[in-house]
Amino acid sequence: MAATLSAEEEQATSQFLEEINKWTSQHSVSPLSRDLAVKFLMARKFDVLRAIELFHSYRETRLKEGIVRLQPQEEPLRSELLSGKFTVLSVRDPSGASIALYTAKLHHPNKTGNHVVLQALFYLLDRAVESFETQRNGLVFIYDMAGSNYTNFELDLSKKILNLLKGAFPARLKKVLIVGAPVWFRVPYNLLSLLLKEKLRERVQMVKMAELRLHLPRDCLPQHLGGLLPLDSFSWNQQLLAGQNGRVDPVDELVGIPLEDSSIHVPGPESMRPQELLAHLGRLQRSGIHLEYEELRREAPPGTFHYAQASYNQERNRYGDVLCLDQTRVRLKPRRNGVKSF
Repeated sequence: MAATLSAEEEQATSQFLEEINKWTSQHSVSPLSRDLAVKFLMARKFDVLRAIELFHSYRETRLKEGIVRLQPQEEPLRSELLSGKFTVLSVRDPSGASIALYTAKLHHPNKTGNHVVLQALFYLLDRAVESFETQRNGLVFIYDMAGSNYTNFELDLSKKILNLLKGAFPARLKKVLIVGAPVWFRVPYNLLSLLLKEKLRERVQMVKMAELRLHLPRDCLPQHLGGLLPLDSFSWNQQLLAGQNGRVDPVDELVGIPLEDSSIHVPGPESMRPQELLAHLGRLQRSGIHLEYEELRREAPPGTFHYAQASYNQERNRYGDVLCLDQTRVRLKPRRNGVKSF
């Protein structure tokens, strides 16, 4: 059923579609639908310019992170979706917002690559914000750290999840509640806070288990978080997967448009396209990537480092273990004081 909008919202929707579909026409892809337009506009309270910025940020982030042409019935995405790490609860908070839950203790970095985790997150949240009620009333994200330890945590992944939720995903993020954080988490949390945008930082709160009921009533919380709600994320996610058989993501065609590339590097004979690289990484998994890295480290360098290793150039090297090859270095002119070139 189409969303019911006010006259001002309808006008904003028309403006948004006019601008975005100029862009789709330039790239010879299908025009954006009204329902998708409303989803992006809802997330930015019908501010057309901000919604356009969000649309492109969402598309570019999906492309950069390999969240393209997802196959939820295929591995490794299927196992990640059924792991229970992410789920959307079957109830809403009193304001009508959806409640998403991430269970940190179920994340094992040595088994699952970050790109697969992000694929699962996008897939489940995309399904959640298909609801007009969620688009209108927003999303509450619970980051459950109860029972987790340091091996379950990755600073880079946590930062990506939070920034995606706020800056690259079409949903009104009301708040992020970090629950049951261990003592050791304070240091990475302080680092994480510095990396977040100010508006997102204001929405992130670290709370104790007993304090969670100050933010959400007990009938909106799972039993293991002190609530009354039975949680069976495996069955819920399995039902979601069953209902998505043969479904085509309407954004896939738009996500597939390459980003403008200003790189000076020329692909070699063993180069891969982004999609091929992601498939390769999915096959290797984390242990295979580490093994491949160690193999590359043992290879002899393709040139020499005489100039970079010269004593008069030691202070000029940006990194002590990443040196310029003599054969490809950019030669700087000698200074007037006679100091040798770099």
